[in-house]
Parts: sequence; structure tokens; C-alpha cells
Amino acid sequence: MGNIIYIKKFMEHFGTIENIEGQIVQVRFTAEAPFVHDILELEHNPSVKMQVHSSAGNSLFYCLVLHDAAEIHRGERVMNTGKPALIPVSRDLAGRVIDALGNPLDGKGAIDAKKSIQIYRTSPAYGEVSSRQEILESGIKIVDFFCPFLRGGKIGLLGGAGVGKTVMLTELLYNIVILNKEKRVTSVFAGVGERSREGHELILRLKDKDALSSVCLVMGPMGAHAVHRWLSVHTAISIAEYFRDDEKMDVLFFIDNMFRFGQAGNELSMVMQTLPSEDGYQPDLHSEMALVHGRLVSTVTNALSTIEAVYIPNDDILDQGVQAVVSHIDSAVIFSRALYQQNLLPAVDPLASYSSALSPQTAGELHYQTAREAQSLLKKSIMLERVVSLVGESELSSEDRIRYQRAKKLRNYMTQALHVLENQTGITGQYIPLQTTIADVNKILSGELDTIPAEKFLYIGSTKDL
Repeated sequence: MGNIIYIKKFMEHFGTIENIEGQIVQVRFTAEAPFVHDILELEHNPSVKMQVHSSAGNSLFYCLVLHDAAEIHRGERVMNTGKPALIPVSRDLAGRVIDALGNPLDGKGAIDAKKSIQIYRTSPAYGEVSSRQEILESGIKIVDFFCPFLRGGKIGLLGGAGVGKTVMLTELLYNIVILNKEKRVTSVFAGVGERSREGHELILRLKDKDALSSVCLVMGPMGAHAVHRWLSVHTAISIAEYFRDDEKMDVLFFIDNMFRFGQAGNELSMVMQTLPSEDGYQPDLHSEMALVHGRLVSTVTNALSTIEAVYIPNDDILDQGVQAVVSHIDSAVIFSRALYQQNLLPAVDPLASYSSALSPQTAGELHYQTAREAQSLLKKSIMLERVVSLVGESELSSEDRIRYQRAKKLRNYMTQALHVLENQTGITGQYIPLQTTIADVNKILSGELDTIPAEKFLYIGSTKDL
């Protein structure tokens, strides 16, 4: 009798594979059903693991294959370990490159870790979340002035293909991490759905600047399966949470690209034959984004600042994949293809970009009023440009001609040489303090620099360079 009970209990943890679709398998459990996120192992090869993703109905479950699916066949039995997906963590993760499962990719051997944490974790309680409002200076004029970042906030770099999102994200990493190495800040970089070449170049750049030791890189490149691209975001966030909560450090979290995370979820949803929602995306797109961004928060003890690139398909910012991200960010840096074609780099649209930090309470009265006046001037210049294109600048009134020239000088002044492009342009990158930018813009707006041609303002650091 005892043997029968033991066998019955033993069999409750086993299921049978009924269908295989790429990296997605359907497993049927006739006895005890598994929990979502439980890890399953092949009975004959425990090294092949799967993760329970969702119910497929009638004791059937969709599972994500975490390793090579070539060894999996229909009818095989799997065992439920009853444990969630875990990754090893320690302070030694700083300076390492790993994949979505925590495996090293840098050839430096296994990670020396005495602790493992779950990939899927809950967000901090409401009372633990910090509400402090403080500007995080980036050293990039157009960003700091028109759409300042909040320390512990979420910053989105939104743009179409090839307009400079990755360059901007890498420059921010350089300015905040490399130029401020003396501060007790660590960084986590999640490479999701982007080119392996870009990740390799980033690693070499960090190593060249002696800053790799303060950055942990989690890579899920576009060549990886959707399962690994989707998991890499959760893994990277778990590592960021570990540094924030266990190591008591301020954390900068970089992700390139958050849109690709939603896209990976959409690919998995299609394989699972889920009915699509608006724009053809998975119906739980917004909840997936909410769960991820809900974890990316600062606590009362340590800050977790997020900088995420967001690809805009077909330059349509109303795409649901983009809007699912926009609703969670504090500052939006929106890139313009028209400005990029005019070689006004960084090609950030100062009128479309916005920030919740641009207020008298957070940014200060001087910064707020100067930025509003500058935006008003740029708006007026759009109308004047249409007139100039039809009848010429000479037909403008003297006041409009002055406004038109000041707007051109202001826009040219916002161009800037970047550190990460030094090898391509041959021009030394610049870090411009926010107070310098505010003072220079006030000079332009007040007419103090009216005698200087607009072309002289291109790619200068401050007006002292004129």
C-alpha cells in the first residue's frame, strides 16, 4: 500500500509532451497541475529544461524551451521540479557578460555566486517606493535643457530606424557611468533584439574606457530565439534589483531595445495561437509592459534609473507597441528623421520631446522659464520658415527676421559632438553642464549674440567657443 501511494505521488509531478512548435511545447499533466514559471526537466535528460508559461486549457500547458529543442520529442515525459527559474547573483556580476539564463558569454569562466534569485519577482510595496524628484544631469545640451531626466525615473529614447537612439543611449552610459566613476553606482545593460555587433562594440568601448568593471551586460541579440529575447529583460531587471536591494547601490538600468521585448512577446503569442489585439499585438502587451516597468522603481534607500531605447516602426509613434511603453516613462526624448537629414545631431525634436521634471518645483524657476521661452521661439520659427521658403527672408519684418535668426542659432547651438562618435568624426566629445546651457540659451534669447552668424553655433560646446 505504501509503495502505491509513493508511486502515485511520484507520478503527480510528471507530464507528457503533446506538441512542439519551435521553442514552444505543450505539456499535459493528468494529475497535479504545475504553477506558472515552474521549471520542467526531460525525464531522460534533466539538462533540457522548460518553463511553464501559461495554460492551454484542459490540463494542457504552454512551456518555453530554455535550451535546444532538437532533443525534445512528442510523447516524452517531463518532471516538474516545483522551482521557478533562478539565476546566480553576486557582486562579481559587475564586469561580466551573460545570457538570459545567467550563463557567461565572455569566456571568463563560471560566475562565483553563493546566492540565486528568481527571474520573476514582484515590485516593491507602495510604502517602499521613493517619490523624490531630482534632476540627473547627462551632459547633453538638448536633453538636459528640453527634457531633463529624473534620478530614479524612466527615460525613453524614441525614434525610427537609424536616427541615433543607440548612439544616444551609449553616450548617456558613457557620460553618467564613465565620467562619474567615483560615485558608488553600478549599471545593468540589457541588449534585447539588437545586433550582436553593437553589443560587441559596446563591450570593447567600455573596456577601452576602463569602465567594464561597473557594468553587467545581459545579451539577448536579434539572432537569439524569442524565448531568450523575452527572458533577457526579466533577467536583467532581477540583477538590477539585486544590486539595489542586496548590495544597497544606486543602479542605472539601460535597455536597447524595449520595443523588441514587446515584439518577442508577440512572436511567442503567435506560436501559442493567441488571438491578437490592436495593431496585431498580443492582448496582454500592456500588462507585460506594466509588470516590467512596475519593477523598475527606486526605493527609499537606493535609486534605480532606467534609460530605454524604443524603436518606432515606420516612424509611427501611435503604434501600440510604442504606446505601451510611452505610458510608463517620465521623460521622452523623441528623434526626428528630418533633423537627422539636416545633420543637426543629436537629432532630437525639442518640441515633441517632454519631461515631467521640467517644472519650477523640480527644474527650478530659471530653467523652466528659459525652456518655455525657447520652445515658444522655436514654434514661431516653424511658421516663419514656411514664409521664408515662399518669399525669402528679406520679406520678413525686422522683428520676425530677428526671431527667425535667433531660432536658427538656438537650434544650431543644441548640436553637440559626442564621445562615442570620436572615432568616426575625429571630433572630441563634450560634456556640457546644465547651468552652462541655461546661461547660453538666455544669451541667445536676449539678443546678446545677434551679431554672430547662425552657422558659427554648429557643434560648439558653449558660447565661449565662439
